[in-house]
Amino acid sequence: MSSAAKKRLVYGKSESIPVTVLTEKTASEYEKDFYKWTLDQSKLLKKGDYTKLDIENLIEEIESLGRSEKRTLESFLKKLLMHLLKITFQPGHHTSSWDNSIKLARIDIREVLVENPSLKRKLPEIFDRAYKSARLLAASETGLEEKTFPTQCPWTYDECMEDAGLPAKEREKPKKKKK
Repeated sequence: MSSAAKKRLVYGKSESIPVTVLTEKTASEYEKDFYKWTLDQSKLLKKGDYTKLDIENLIEEIESLGRSEKRTLESFLKKLLMHLLKITFQPGHHTSSWDNSIKLARIDIREVLVENPSLKRKLPEIFDRAYKSARLLAASETGLEEKTFPTQCPWTYDECMEDAGLPAKEREKPKKKKK
């Protein structure tokens, strides 16, 4: 088992603590029984037994948790944008189910951002990526051609998050009459 020294600040003093570098045993445990591995790593952390931690895989898993939160936010934005597009481009097919999906997506988006405020910095990038996917999903679900939907999102994030249903500029458009 190989160890490396890491510096740790304890009561204002720097001290070296040994840290285990990935071993074959911990690697195979991580690969064979992830659940058991998580329990074992948690116990080691709680006991302060840092020398036996599987540092490489812990780092990977912590980074993965952050990516997961980002993907969750993007997924809720896709759902919101897809339903806004469907309502805007197929108003005759508008159902209360779409309205409920929009309300829930807005709630979920707000919750993710409250729990992960640093994601707000990434919002423009995540919003743009979500719109591209939402456009494809809306085309698939409506049967309309992809080119029917604008290539750039017609709304800002703030407009999409308005609680009154459609963004204000869409609500103000005159309704087209059916022939």
